Order: sequence, then C-alpha cells, then structure tokens
Amino acid sequence: MTFRIDAVLTGKARRFGAKGEASAIAKTPVAGALHVGFLGIAGDEQADLMVHGGPDKAIHHYPRDHYDWWRGTLGDHALLAAPGAFGENISTAGLVESEACLGDRYRLGSALVEISQGRQPCWKLGHRFGVASVPATVVSTRRSGWYYRVIEEGSVAAGDALALVERPLPDWSVERVFTLLIGGGGKREPAALRTLATTEALAKTWRVRAEKLLPG
Repeated sequence: MTFRIDAVLTGKARRFGAKGEASAIAKTPVAGALHVGFLGIAGDEQADLMVHGGPDKAIHHYPRDHYDWWRGTLGDHALLAAPGAFGENISTAGLVESEACLGDRYRLGSALVEISQGRQPCWKLGHRFGVASVPATVVSTRRSGWYYRVIEEGSVAAGDALALVERPLPDWSVERVFTLLIGGGGKREPAALRTLATTEALAKTWRVRAEKLLPG
C-alpha cells in the first residue's frame, strides 16, 4: 500500500489556553524537504513534553479522510479548510484507523517510521475548535489519528510517498487498540489487554495503561 503525502506540517509552541497554557497544536504546511529525526520533524515543537512528543510520539498523522465528516458535524469551520486542524504533522487520504495497524512500518519519504499508538485527545482540541465536545467525539467515533516512532532518520516533503513496508500485527488496528484502551472496550476483553500490556510495538505509556485496566 502506498499513499501520497498531501502535506507536512510543523508548529511552534505559543500561548494558547485561557490560563496562559502553551501549545504547538497550530501547525501549518511547510514546502520543501524536512529532516525526520528520532524526536520528530525539523522545526516542529511540543509545548508540554510530559504528555506530547518523545520517541513514541515523534510524528502525528491524521487522516484527511475525516474532514468531510467533521464538516457535517461542526459545519463549515474555518480550520477544516486545510490540513492541520487536528495538530497533525502528516496528512494523507486513503489510510484510516480501521486499516492502519499497531507496529506498521512505513517509508515516510526516506525515513522509516512505525505506528506506536493512537492519539488520545485532550481539552486543547476542543479549545482549538471552540467546541468543548470535540475530544469526546474523537473518542466515541474513533477518529483519533495516530503517532509514529522513527526507526530510521531521513527526510520528507509534501508529495512524497508513504509506503507500507511491514505489517507484523494485522489483528491490532489503530481503531481496535484505541477502542480497548481509550474507548472503554477493554472492560469486555481482558485477554486483549493482557496481550497489549506485553506488546513492545505499543508505546510504553499505553502498555502501562493496558495493565492498569486489567480487572482485579
């Protein structure tokens, strides 16, 4: 499977919240090739490194496929006119959470990346859209996007290919993992939680979450 990268986006941390909180969620498309390092794309920032960024959340990918659905839900919101509404670094069409899988390795331009977890939404998405319910809607609809860790550094530009190289865990779609760990589905599938708790492709924080969700 190969997809075209519609946009590569970066952003700088700036004042965002009503209490002065900083965020780099406002990302804009960049022309030309950018270096892809183990901590993300050159020129990109994360404001709160306790919950954003790091090796397991180096790059955020959000499917452009969902934008039409969001327009139907939120109306003709200005943020939905171009990629970047959800703070994503990578925008493509054709690959969504039900098809992308944990542990998938993709050639992103010349870099090699691996899906590490879904994106758990926080209040900042609601604040960005001016609609407090957006994070809850992301959870209920599983339109989460996902994160990559970087396996091999390289470069990427809009127009490059995102090409699947390896799929070692075809039973663990991003949607399924998100449903189990964030959407409440794990209560009904303790065996799946036990598996996820020991699956090294899953980001460490989500492995810990899987273990904590186990009954008893």
